[in-house]
Amino acid sequence: MNWRFAFASSEAALLVTTTTLLAAGGLVWIAHPGAARVLWAVATVVGLVPATVWVIGQFRAGRWGADLLAVLALASTLVVGEFLAGAVVAVMVGTGRLLETLAQRRAGHDLSALLDRIPRTAKLVTVDGPRPVPVAELGPGDRIVVAPGEVVPVDAGVTADAAFDESALTGEPDPVTRRAGDTVRSGVVSVGEAVELVATASAEDSTYAGVVRLAEQAGAGAAPVARLADRVAAWFLPTALAIAGLSWLTSGDAVRAVAVLVVATPCPLLLAVPIAVTGGLSLAARAGVVVKGGATLELLGRAATLATDKTGTVTVGRPEVVGVVCAPGEDAARVLALAAAVESYSTHVLAGAVVRAAAGAGLRPATATGVRERHGVGVEGRVEGSAVRVGRAGDEGALPDWARGAASRGRLDLATPVWVTVDDRLRGALLMRDRVRTDAGRTIRRLRAVGLRDIVLVTGDRVANAEEVAALLGLDAVRAEASPADKIRCVRDQRRRGITVMVGDGVNDAPALAAADVGVALGSRGSTAAAQAADAVILDDRIDRLADVVEIARRTRGIAVRSAVVGTSLSVVAMIVAAVGWLPPVAGAVAQEGIDVVVILYALRALRRPRRTKVGDPTDRMLRRFAAEHDELQPTRVAVRQAADALSGGPSPVADAELRRAHRLLVDHLLPHERAEERDLYPRVGALFGGQEAMSTMSRSHVEIERLIRRLGRHLAESGGRVLPDQVDDLRATLYGLDAVLTLHFAQEEEAFFTLADPDPEPRDVDRRRGLGGAEEA
Repeated sequence: MNWRFAFASSEAALLVTTTTLLAAGGLVWIAHPGAARVLWAVATVVGLVPATVWVIGQFRAGRWGADLLAVLALASTLVVGEFLAGAVVAVMVGTGRLLETLAQRRAGHDLSALLDRIPRTAKLVTVDGPRPVPVAELGPGDRIVVAPGEVVPVDAGVTADAAFDESALTGEPDPVTRRAGDTVRSGVVSVGEAVELVATASAEDSTYAGVVRLAEQAGAGAAPVARLADRVAAWFLPTALAIAGLSWLTSGDAVRAVAVLVVATPCPLLLAVPIAVTGGLSLAARAGVVVKGGATLELLGRAATLATDKTGTVTVGRPEVVGVVCAPGEDAARVLALAAAVESYSTHVLAGAVVRAAAGAGLRPATATGVRERHGVGVEGRVEGSAVRVGRAGDEGALPDWARGAASRGRLDLATPVWVTVDDRLRGALLMRDRVRTDAGRTIRRLRAVGLRDIVLVTGDRVANAEEVAALLGLDAVRAEASPADKIRCVRDQRRRGITVMVGDGVNDAPALAAADVGVALGSRGSTAAAQAADAVILDDRIDRLADVVEIARRTRGIAVRSAVVGTSLSVVAMIVAAVGWLPPVAGAVAQEGIDVVVILYALRALRRPRRTKVGDPTDRMLRRFAAEHDELQPTRVAVRQAADALSGGPSPVADAELRRAHRLLVDHLLPHERAEERDLYPRVGALFGGQEAMSTMSRSHVEIERLIRRLGRHLAESGGRVLPDQVDDLRATLYGLDAVLTLHFAQEEEAFFTLADPDPEPRDVDRRRGLGGAEEA
């Protein structure tokens, strides 16, 4: 909040002027009462003039509220000569207006980032080679060249196979390959080699221009928000006027009516409500959310429904390695290290996922040489004397049994397999998927706890992906493959059910963010266009900040409403006392000041952060430590699944080796981790949740994990390290059971415990790295 700007504003000047005149009149009262009255009269006029302008502006907009009663009080004190009372009221008005300006100062929907993203020039193919031309000059049939990383300027046809990042329009996190003859839409980004396109529409008629128009129309069509103070004034003002008029009629004394109006000055509305809202804005900022105005905070406090984007909002927003499947006898860590060695030289979005996964597993890949990237095939190079290629597998019909199983597993897990070939032989498959954020489930539960009813996932991604995410998070409905216009329709449908919040982070979300009652954008990795179109921006990469700000808004609104109700109720009592002649105007102004003090002190509670269990620094560091160990243990989890798969053909030397390796990794790495959690972490976390008994179900998982590992050990001891035919069924059941328990247990800890920790103050490049193992990261 820009305090320096606020205090340079006209509202600040009004407060300073009226306060100075009131104080100056007090100083000269004893020596020159007449001069004091002149100063107080001037203060009253200084307050009356801008207040009248505000009321006229409200009338022109078809509204009226608390400011009208302030104008009547100021004017009536001038008429009957109660200048001191008028000066006090003027100071109250100035104070309230400044506070309200701080609370209500709101940025409009600035869509310059949407416009700035549109390319101004394009490379038109001519007989003399490509030459830059203004995009506005392009028309259907023109041939253009788009370099890697550039935005496609117009809707166009593809002349040869090419890869594009379409997440800006669809939310789909994986690059999409378009074949010759396909059409690409303006606004997507070329991520492969330079590609030649044939324009099918002008810039004005292309997809991206339509997104900009949608955002502009949605922002312009947003209804103005009525202030809480004005809503209360809708009944308070007629009540005050009725009491004042009745006292004048029954007594014939105009001073009594003035006294009623002075007492009725809506200072609880002009002061207490803005103070509460300003406190809520401050708390929200400390919680990592910038709310662009007090009206937005009021709406958040009344929110009933939520529409949320998927990619980058409730999911991480980029592909990640969620599983590794290896050929029999291969080590998952070696396969991943070889893949990372060549992918570290690629700028492809999937390459970054491989490198992050290797770093998260604690691997240090060797240096690759002779690396080259072949469009549509992958990246290849030499690592430690072997030829390594990462990318497509070629003819999937000729895949070996294990690889066909990996491809099937990818389809079932909604993951994309990236194949690792060493010396022309398939050695492994890396399963890629956009993972659900670990803090998303907790966030949804907290939002439901504070009263949000319908929570809808609206995304441009595929139906299967959207339904899977919605099922994991327990959402109420799904709208998949949604265009920006579809998202606007979804938001408008939700608004019929109550005040609607829309959460998103991409260019394609900007129109829906502008159309919602409250648009919330993720600012750390989200697009600038989304942040500009939104009413609130989450500054870091944690979706649970959304629940924080809704809880703050609910509490702030409760304090503001109670302040207004208590203050106006006390004012009504004082009005009745003034109406019977027991409270003259000056005494009424003093009484009103007393009421103000009471409600302001209550409103200041909004500045205090509500009591909440704090994790504390030692526990925070411990949570981050065990979260990092989860990443490092992924090769162990892969070995468990791989050993179970190796037993599918019965006893064999390969199955014997895989089983022994899995058991060794479990005993040497997994068991020490689980025992350290039970000994060190669970007592600390249990204290946060009310006692060790709260950890009983998690501790029971540790017991089950150890039991299954002991069972594997007994099998190996009985057979002398060689699998016997009668052991196969039980061994496979034990291994698959252990894989399932570990997957569920790790997901529970990451969601329930590790999200309590603050982000690492010095995050490594492997932020959000996860999973070489379990098929499902909940």
